[in-house]
Amino acid sequence: MTPTDGHAVSATLQALGRRFVPYINRGYRRTGTLWEGRFKASLVQEENYLLACYRYIEMNPVRALMVKDPADYPWSSHRANTLGERNPLLSPHPLYVALGSGAPERQHAYRNLFANDLEPETLRDLRSCLQTGTPLGNDRFRREIERSLGVKVGYNARGRPKKASTTPVPGAHQMDLDYS
Repeated sequence: MTPTDGHAVSATLQALGRRFVPYINRGYRRTGTLWEGRFKASLVQEENYLLACYRYIEMNPVRALMVKDPADYPWSSHRANTLGERNPLLSPHPLYVALGSGAPERQHAYRNLFANDLEPETLRDLRSCLQTGTPLGNDRFRREIERSLGVKVGYNARGRPKKASTTPVPGAHQMDLDYS
């Protein structure tokens, strides 16, 4: 989702929960929530990662062995993006539109994105950022967010800090201190 304001995604998911959960609970004669915990969201640096996110999301049913082809999953945007199937819930993102000058060219270019799997590093970064709510982007993107929010974003590595290298640095002086 690309929200129009800062609260749009939360409000949308909250409204969905208010309407959809009672509908399912009545239909299946059950009680309680459908989803465990809060939804997870992460800011995405569009130019570097947005289409990778599309690929990640649309390939999830394939990775889960629910379907063989992402176009076979009925709740996916894949058919709209690759075959031009009309879906009133979708508004094409400008980066998707920029894939081609017309619909056939754009759909062909989008299909080509799926010719190769996501790089393992990209897949790891996507999952890590989503899990931690960390912005997905390069260092410059994170610094801009930190500057605009006035807080550090991201997460530090777990565990003890790594020890300083014991390899001597040319031209550096070592000082021995005796605390006895």
